[in-house]
Amino acid sequence: MGKPTGFIEYQRLAEASEPATSRLKHYGEFIKVLSDEQAKVQGARCMDCGIPFCNTGCPVNNIIPDWNDLVYRGNWEQALSVLHSTNNFPDFTGRICPAPCEAACTLNINTDPVGIKSIEHAIVDKGWEKGWILPQPAKLKTGRQVAVVGSGPAGLAAAQQLARVGHKVVVFEKSDRLGGLLRYGIPDFKLEKSHIDRRIEQMKAEGVEFLVNQEVGGNGGNAVPVGRLLADFDALILAGGAELPRDLNVPGRELQGVHFAMEFLPQQNKVNAGDQLATQILAGGKHVVVIGGGDTGSDCVGTSNRHGALSVTQFELMPQPPEQEDKSLIWPYWPLKLRTSSSHEEGCARDFAVSTKEFVGENGKLKALKVVRLDWKDGQMSEVPGSEFEIAADLVLLAMGFVAPVRQGLLDQLAVELDARANVKATTDGAGCYATSVAKVFAAGDMRRGQSLVVWAIREGRQCAREVDAFLMGISDLPR
Repeated sequence: MGKPTGFIEYQRLAEASEPATSRLKHYGEFIKVLSDEQAKVQGARCMDCGIPFCNTGCPVNNIIPDWNDLVYRGNWEQALSVLHSTNNFPDFTGRICPAPCEAACTLNINTDPVGIKSIEHAIVDKGWEKGWILPQPAKLKTGRQVAVVGSGPAGLAAAQQLARVGHKVVVFEKSDRLGGLLRYGIPDFKLEKSHIDRRIEQMKAEGVEFLVNQEVGGNGGNAVPVGRLLADFDALILAGGAELPRDLNVPGRELQGVHFAMEFLPQQNKVNAGDQLATQILAGGKHVVVIGGGDTGSDCVGTSNRHGALSVTQFELMPQPPEQEDKSLIWPYWPLKLRTSSSHEEGCARDFAVSTKEFVGENGKLKALKVVRLDWKDGQMSEVPGSEFEIAADLVLLAMGFVAPVRQGLLDQLAVELDARANVKATTDGAGCYATSVAKVFAAGDMRRGQSLVVWAIREGRQCAREVDAFLMGISDLPR
């Protein structure tokens, strides 16, 4: 609980960051981890609230008051152990999680919540610095083999849990590098890829085998037949992403200069990793419009500004949310409110309740966007008469979310049952949870639940691992 009177004595302290003028010149992380003393003071703010709603606000149910108290008392190594007991990869979530735990913090009822995410960040970084984070190979091998398709956070979490109880785990990744969305969907300035690499090395030392350029169910030269996995492994986990992007089919969609966000963002990550690309979508010297107001849209804003865009505008279909939520109605749940990211602070014009009518071009190239303002009433939208206008645009990035996993290939060949939203159908509770309609095939993460947070993917990967372990062994000691 920290210091009993700490929440009265100390104010919340946010992590410092490099000024926008200098961080725009590079792609490295710019958030500064708390010092030991700062983390201690922030841990002291964790009050004796009786019922720690932060535990349930966190998808992996982090035991937050315990490690806050341990940091306050200077017991960093034990704090790391408590943190790792519920979260395989706090080095990821401590950087990129939106922190629903902080929204659920009891202090958040009428003041600033505990800086939970910043303390988590400090704990895991100190763990790596001190050499406390080591491989945990199983003492006994079970002789059972599990294939994991996808090396994103769900696949990595499932693979690590299963390897630690003695199963032979092979992870199949269709890309040239491991990490899934962590690798190619999140910019380096939010998550440097060295954090993924050292976790991969830890898992290799624990016995996990990783195979890249392996598209399970694909048709190319790197294709891996689905039947081979079903024949060679005792269980198969589907942990791919929800990769089918939401499109915007309006006139002019075919014009040069209109791209999905996930065509744009991975290219810059590849360049940062040293790849030489034949062509790259660049925002430098262009008027950029980002359609979609979520995290992916924000990532497009930050990357465009680093390219040297002339201007960056972000459109959102929904009306502008309030700057401050009504906590008496919403707490401890995740609030809908206006969120300004570090990328927005670097330079971005934001406009809400705007719908795109047409991409306007000349000689096959995008030149402008024709849009209209919307009126929202009782959850229904209608166009505001006479509100149409045009905005200059040389590059439009579609960041409107993802609708489902890609069916062609793996899912079609497995003939696995899908739910109403075209995700792989599997429950998360009760007997047979995380199991699909196909024998010995399980699903977790975005492929099962749809587009979601990294922390939810880690939770599902961990829970799925327990169900696979119980399926193989009849019982499991892995945490639920």
